[in-house]
Amino acid sequence: MQDAQPGEKAIEVDGLRFRYPEREALDGIDLVVRRGEFVGITGPSGAGKSTLCVCLKGLIPAGEISGRIMVSGKEIDRVSPFQENSAIVFQDPETQIIGLTVAEDVAFGPENLKRDPDWIRAHIPETLKIVRLEAYENAETYQLSGGQKQRLAIADALILQPDIMILDEPTSELDPVGKEEVLDVIARLRHERDLTVVMVEHAAEQLAEMADRIIVMEAGRIVDQGPPNILYRNAAIFHRPDGERAPQVAEVLYGLIEDGLLDESEFTAREEEAVELLARKLGASQRLASHG
Repeated sequence: MQDAQPGEKAIEVDGLRFRYPEREALDGIDLVVRRGEFVGITGPSGAGKSTLCVCLKGLIPAGEISGRIMVSGKEIDRVSPFQENSAIVFQDPETQIIGLTVAEDVAFGPENLKRDPDWIRAHIPETLKIVRLEAYENAETYQLSGGQKQRLAIADALILQPDIMILDEPTSELDPVGKEEVLDVIARLRHERDLTVVMVEHAAEQLAEMADRIIVMEAGRIVDQGPPNILYRNAAIFHRPDGERAPQVAEVLYGLIEDGLLDESEFTAREEEAVELLARKLGASQRLASHG
């Protein structure tokens, strides 16, 4: 993995349009993702999030495409789509699991890249340890839980040693325990390996905690983006009955701002910060009342 340069572009998308035979999926996407950045993507079903992910990986579907995609300084197109320094993890891990055993499955990717067999054997245990599956090397893949299968899909990507990890709703099929397991692995990997992460996710609380920046897509377009503490103030997208879901603490604090009980500059979408803020406000209110 190459050292990241401050401000270096990992992904650059200019005017990306994509149309399936039956519908338009992307309608003029402009996007820059910096090295080491964690970018979350959210939005309603059919917004084009999954199409954007597969295009970023170079898995361009059948359809009409225009615009430009640059990944690590190299242009992606249908002629030369493969990007070895990026990896993708899909919503359903079953679509990625090939091997009968966990070790066979992790070995599949590097074997196809003709990596040295000794190198592969040496890297399987350490890769499984990263995703907390070190005790499952010889386990049959069909016996794994949903969360374990998704962590195995992440291991399949990690052994390729990518600089960029693209995750398309990796927790949508999981129960709360499995979701927590997978998100914890992603958060650790981002910091330990200095990965650039692009993740589609509907869990607003987790996105607010993990992402440096969140992008909201709708009808194939980016309709807003920004750091969580700024983005989740947008009342045109959030905080209305038919809007996108914001973290619960963001809803509470936005309501207090609307009632004039909180200044907009104090808003946060992160739970721990919100709890501390409310505790301070409550303590100050109680002290004022006791002296009144």
